[in-house]
Amino acid sequence: MNERKRIECWLSDMDGVLVHEGLPVPGAGEFITRLRESGKRFLVLTNNSIYTPRDLSARLRGVGLEVPPEAIWTSALATARFLDDQRPGGSAYVIGEAGLTTALHEAGYVLTDTDPDYVVLGETRTYSFTAITRAIRLIDGGSRFIATNPDPVGPSAEGSLPACGAVAAMITKATGVEPYFVGKPNPMMMRSALNAIDGHSESTAMIGDRMDTDVVSGMEAGLYTILVLTGVTTEDQVDRYPFRPSRVAASVAELVDLIE
Repeated sequence: MNERKRIECWLSDMDGVLVHEGLPVPGAGEFITRLRESGKRFLVLTNNSIYTPRDLSARLRGVGLEVPPEAIWTSALATARFLDDQRPGGSAYVIGEAGLTTALHEAGYVLTDTDPDYVVLGETRTYSFTAITRAIRLIDGGSRFIATNPDPVGPSAEGSLPACGAVAAMITKATGVEPYFVGKPNPMMMRSALNAIDGHSESTAMIGDRMDTDVVSGMEAGLYTILVLTGVTTEDQVDRYPFRPSRVAASVAELVDLIE
């Protein structure tokens, strides 16, 4: 910590860091409250592209965490920002829900299934075989292939569900075309979040619960990385990776006093 600049901005994963199985992690409320009262710039990040920031803000409020919509950054927003930078005013065929379609609309994109610049794959609760078939044919016809994140499965009350990465693999198998994944562990997600809050890598911390997404993408973006043990990665798994977080904490409760 002493070798780096003081932390002025905070990025935090959502699931496994602030909430776990639909309930707030102990200390998460105090952590968010301290962030808001300190005036520090912060964003809560998620690879989930289903929901808009307003939706996620309402869901967090429902479990007692007050995170304003403008403090939430999703892979859908990062994808829209990326496409707007690559091809402003372009067109896309989208498989996804409101979080993704709203972000692309707000970026000035036209959503169409006729000769789009991109096929953009996100997450949805009900993947349609018809829509996937259309995506395959459009990619075969020359549309570029983008996916919001590489997560292969997502959680549900009944168990795992196929997620964006799994469906992307099916489309790749059919077309021979690999997608460009925008979300974690692509450091593009971190850099777009930094740009959104005018942050600098040398004075920003990233908190996550996964070594293979949160920590590696934060490290590659040059951030101070903090692994919390309230989600996927356990303490005994940390040494299995060829890289390490800057700090390991039991939960965000240990980090409240770091917010100056």
